[in-house]
Amino acid sequence: MAKSDDTAMAVAAELREVVALLKRRLREEAPPDDLTWGQLSVLGQLDRGGPVTVSALARAERMRPQSMGETIAALQNAGLVAGSPDPQDGRRTLLALTPLAREMVRSRRAQREDWLARKIKEKLPLADQKEVLQALAHLRRLVEPGDA
Repeated sequence: MAKSDDTAMAVAAELREVVALLKRRLREEAPPDDLTWGQLSVLGQLDRGGPVTVSALARAERMRPQSMGETIAALQNAGLVAGSPDPQDGRRTLLALTPLAREMVRSRRAQREDWLARKIKEKLPLADQKEVLQALAHLRRLVEPGDA
């Protein structure tokens, strides 16, 4: 294996581990509630992408439409998701966050970002913060649409 291959493998392994740890810590900082991580993921998807059909949401979340239907039913019963007719095709239903869900998603995101900002300020000097910011631009290129 060439040196660049070894470096890429080392970066990939370290990045995967750090991202997993960060994701776990951010989840720990979220307020406790009765929602599953799958339900929270669906709420986040609806928040980022706006109104969508059950089928499109299932594809985005890599779930079977039947499983997504169960998740949506639970979220509707909790008053977090509402359906309305698709203006382009009245036979389809578009799902969207309710105002209650929008506020919950915003509040949870703010709590996690506040925690992360405090940790960044506490543990990283300004020069390191700037380096992380530059690295994030490179990482964003890895996940931009257009690559499989």
